Amino acid sequence: MYYLALLADEKNATEWAPDSPEFAVAVARHQAFTERAGSAIVGGGALYPSAEAATIRNEGGRTLITDGPFAETAEVIGGFYVLEGPDLDEVLNVARHIPEAIIELWPMFEWMPVTDQKGCWMALLREPVAAAVAPGTPQWDEGMAEHEKFGRLAGSAVRGGGALYPPDSATTIRVRDGELLLTDGPFAETAEVANGLYVLAADDRESAIALSAKIPVTPKGCIELRQIVAYTE
Repeated sequence: MYYLALLADEKNATEWAPDSPEFAVAVARHQAFTERAGSAIVGGGALYPSAEAATIRNEGGRTLITDGPFAETAEVIGGFYVLEGPDLDEVLNVARHIPEAIIELWPMFEWMPVTDQKGCWMALLREPVAAAVAPGTPQWDEGMAEHEKFGRLAGSAVRGGGALYPPDSATTIRVRDGELLLTDGPFAETAEVANGLYVLAADDRESAIALSAKIPVTPKGCIELRQIVAYTE
């Protein structure tokens, strides 16, 4: 089974640009984790600082763009992994070694692997907790049909992505002084929770925003758009 690990830090924590020495040190730590985790990692990437993000909402037929990440949370996403394992316990044993992060771990209904992330953006879909639906329900099937339409519209610009199970299946992971601390559910302070993501190819921020604005979300949902750091950077 696939799991999405969203790597977060406190909102007021320092975020390092990809060309900074501090970022290079963090990359080295994650490379060590990658070597340890091996084939359990099937996707992921670091993100540019949240100041360069955009939040996209569709309200009353209007597209509303806000600079910066999703505001109604105490954490800021700095990267993600997609992990594969036979069950939650196995994946937790991997995820607990992810460096320097509070981790929101979500089981994925599906995952379309990414073959090339150069020039790509992560579009993280968020919905109110009350809007979450379970796979196999009519509401889920209706939503999947809308995303299939988006996939046909976006074509090869969709490089990867996947849907998430409802928030009661998520786990928040913290490691303090070597002790694993698990909490059922997503980050407690979040009013709108993750329910899927796309990895999209776009030439620039404006193009990425224009494409992401076509992703179907509920009236109270939003999309947090973040540029992915290319492996060559």
